[in-house]
Amino acid sequence: MEATKKTNNINPTVSVDCVVFGFDGSDLKVLLVQRDLRDNLDIDDDTLVLPGDLIFEDEDILDAASRVLLDLTGIDNLFLEQIGAFGNLDRLSKDKDKIWLDLVRPTPDSRVITIGYFALVNIKNYTIKPAGFAKHVIWKDFNEVGELGFDHNDILSAAIIKLRNKLYHEPVGFKLLPNQFPLNHLYTLYNTILNSKLDRRNFLRRILKTGFLKETDNFQEGVPHKPARLYTFVEKKFTNDNNQKFKFY
Repeated sequence: MEATKKTNNINPTVSVDCVVFGFDGSDLKVLLVQRDLRDNLDIDDDTLVLPGDLIFEDEDILDAASRVLLDLTGIDNLFLEQIGAFGNLDRLSKDKDKIWLDLVRPTPDSRVITIGYFALVNIKNYTIKPAGFAKHVIWKDFNEVGELGFDHNDILSAAIIKLRNKLYHEPVGFKLLPNQFPLNHLYTLYNTILNSKLDRRNFLRRILKTGFLKETDNFQEGVPHKPARLYTFVEKKFTNDNNQKFKFY
């Protein structure tokens, strides 16, 4: 599927912004973009922001979020969940943001309400490329993001809270992992997202007890230590088992 835009009729007051989480085996990552300027304009602006865009008048909000991520990843079936709406009066008040808006939008002073979404991706499965107003795209460690443009730090904070709450009830963390993974990566992922010190032995014992993990015959390759056995998540087991709850604590 190719990213297509139905019309050129943009709604100047409603946008979508997406928090894309990834995991590299040791750190939780966030996909950020350095915004570009249309019409070959150029200013001294190295501000990082979340990927997002204004919506089209004949486009559903979820479709707009999917379009933004399709443009960046080339994939149209990413896990997406809405975070909420963000519309504080000062969300477009930073000096660099206002300069950028003056250059790229016909109505830069329009009040824009954005709908936030978060997505979960396996970093190794996607080739990220600049699209839309994104000049450069980078994966940044979640704990090293720094100040973003607009109110995107607020959106990011809301996204991690939403992800943490969801993690306690559904095995969404597996969407950040490859099809086969060592248990240590799973533990590191949950420990990192929850910003906690989970007891490793207790965590692994409880998560194996759920029955949603299947042991494979494969082991890690190319590691400097003893290769660990790889496991896979049995999504069908979780989906069909209405009597079990995903508890690991």
